[in-house]
Amino acid sequence: MAHRAAALTTRAVTSRAEGRSLQQRIDLVRVLLGKELKVRYKSTVLGYAWSVAYPLAFALVFYFVFRVVARIPIENYALFLLMGLFPWQWFQNSLTSATGLFLANAPIVKKVSFPRSLIVLTGVLNDLVHFLASLPVIVVLMLWAGQRPGSAWLWQVPLLVVIQFGVTYGISLVAATANLFLRDLERLVGIAAMLWLYVTPVLYPWDMVPEAMRWTSWVNPMALVIGSWRHVFGGTPLPLGELAAAAAWAAALAVIGQRVYRRFEGRFAELV
Repeated sequence: MAHRAAALTTRAVTSRAEGRSLQQRIDLVRVLLGKELKVRYKSTVLGYAWSVAYPLAFALVFYFVFRVVARIPIENYALFLLMGLFPWQWFQNSLTSATGLFLANAPIVKKVSFPRSLIVLTGVLNDLVHFLASLPVIVVLMLWAGQRPGSAWLWQVPLLVVIQFGVTYGISLVAATANLFLRDLERLVGIAAMLWLYVTPVLYPWDMVPEAMRWTSWVNPMALVIGSWRHVFGGTPLPLGELAAAAAWAAALAVIGQRVYRRFEGRFAELV
């Protein structure tokens, strides 16, 4: 009986400690996220408008190149572009900024004991906030094109946010960790992100890809994610096979990211 009571007491204490630890992590993420949001637009005139100005500017360029010059036969091509560019911008911004996050936060990485992965988590959440802030622009363009958001958005949008978050966070955590050992990775990631855009169906529909090459969508997690977003925004049914594959990629990449981070976390203070 005494042994059982001791075990129950230990379990209760551990549970309370874990609860406090979780709450502390949530509070830390909240503080870091608030700081990042304030710093991002400090002393800027347009503020939130920068969240949509960048992808809108790219959309204008791509519209001219692919619709006016190349004449891709897609109705409402501007809306089609933004349906892919807004979620892509979240992924690209998080990935390219992740490589410098540990170095930019070197003082707290060296002096404060906390899970450093929260720095990357906060960076991805920061870009998620700006992605969510861009959704009204898509809604306005949809209404202008005679389309309306469906009630399925209530579960589809949160589900895809979780899936893309897993993909983005996992890859970003690997990039942020690896950059401590190979500082050139920051530039390589920028180049890779640019090339990745063109092999992902952001600027063109996947059915324009030759049949013999369409298998590549299954090994490109962002192709699956962007394709799913287009189904959601376009009001067409989500293909369950592609959705399941995207979710599997998200889970796998999140696990890989955590394992890579934990493998080298002990050396962070000496590397930053």
